[in-house]
Amino acid sequence: MIKILRKIKRKISQYIIMILNRIYSLFTPLVENRVLFLSDGRKELGGNLKCIYDYLENKPFERVVILKSNKNEKRTLKRKFDLVYYLSTSKYIFLEDLVDSTSHIKVRKGQELIQLWHGPGAFKKFGHSREKTDLNKRNIHKGYANYTKALTSSEAIRPCYAEAFEISIDKVQAKGFPRTDIFFDKDYIDKTKKALEEKYPFIKGKKVILFAPTYRGAKYYQANYDIEKLDLEKLYNTFQKENYIFIFKWHPFIYNKLLKEDEESKKYKEYQKHPDFYYDLSEERDINDLLLIADVLVTDYSSVIFDYVFVNKPIIYFAYDLPLYENGRGMYFPFKEYVYGTVAKTADELIKAIKEENMEEEKRKVFKDKFLSACDGKSTEKTYEWIFEK
Repeated sequence: MIKILRKIKRKISQYIIMILNRIYSLFTPLVENRVLFLSDGRKELGGNLKCIYDYLENKPFERVVILKSNKNEKRTLKRKFDLVYYLSTSKYIFLEDLVDSTSHIKVRKGQELIQLWHGPGAFKKFGHSREKTDLNKRNIHKGYANYTKALTSSEAIRPCYAEAFEISIDKVQAKGFPRTDIFFDKDYIDKTKKALEEKYPFIKGKKVILFAPTYRGAKYYQANYDIEKLDLEKLYNTFQKENYIFIFKWHPFIYNKLLKEDEESKKYKEYQKHPDFYYDLSEERDINDLLLIADVLVTDYSSVIFDYVFVNKPIIYFAYDLPLYENGRGMYFPFKEYVYGTVAKTADELIKAIKEENMEEEKRKVFKDKFLSACDGKSTEKTYEWIFEK
C-alpha cells in the first residue's frame, strides 16, 4: 500500500512539472543570458558544473544554481516552483548526471540542455547502451531524449555517448572534461595538497592508499559492495606498521546507505575498529582533489581510472567479480583495454600489488591516447567556446 501511494505521489509530482513547464513556456520568455546549473546529487557545486560556473564569472550571464544532495531529498513547494520556472526560462541548462525533472519538460526552441556528464572516458555501459544487457526500454531515463548537446573526453568514444543518450553523434563533441584541467595546473595542485593536509592532519607524512570502487546493483537503491572481500584485518596488519593510511571514498549511492544506522550499514563500518589507519572521506563529493594526495589508488570499474591517469601514480584494479560484472553490467570495450596497472582478485593479490607499485607505462600511454585525447588543460575554455560562441 505504501509503495502504491508513493507511486501515485510521484506521478502527481511529474504531472505538476509538465503542466507548469507548459504554462511557463507559453507565457514567460526565454532569458537569453540565463544559465542554470542543475544536479540531483550535490550539496554544493563541483565537478564540470563548477568549472563552467566559475568560467562565466566575469561574463554577461545570469548564473542560477539548483541542487539537491541526493535523490531521496524532498523539495519544498516553493523550491519545486522555482525549479520548473528556471528549467522553463533558462537559455542554457547544464547537467552532470541524470536529473529526473528533465524527463518531464519540453525543451523550447533555442534552448540548450547540455549533459556534461560526471566521469570522462567510456567504461561501464549506461543509458540506451544497456538495453542489450540487463535493462529494457521502460528503465531508460526519459530525459536523454531532451539533450541538445553532450560532452566527452576523446574522439574515439563519441559513438559510445551518442548510443547511450540515443542522440545524433554531431551533438556529442570531444572538448575534454573541464574538471581535468586541474591536473595541468601546478599552483592548484600545490594549494589543494596543502589545504587537504591542514583539513586532515593525519594525511601528512603518510603513504595514502585511496580506495574508490564503484557500486554493484542495477539501480541506485540496490547499490552494494562486498566489503568482506577486502579483508580489513589483513590490510591493517600488513600496512599500518609501514606508515600507510587507508582512505575510503565510497560511491555516493553506497555512502547514502552507510549514513543509515541499520544492519546493512554496520558491515561497512568494521574498519572503525582501527581509527589510526582507516579513514572515510566520502563527504568529499569530488574525488579529483583526493587523487592528488593518493600514493596508490585501489578501484575497479569506476570512471575514476580516467582522472587518475593524470596523477601518474600506481593503480590497482580490485576486480574480485570481473566475469560477473562484465556479463551483467557490460563494458564498452574489453576490460584489458582499461588496464594500466595490476589486476587483483583476492585480498592477498591486492596486498602484493600495493607493495609492488607497478606503473605499466606503455599501457598507460595507450589508455590516455584512446580515452582522454581531448583533455589538455584547456577543456573548460574549449567547452565554453563550443556552447556559447560557436
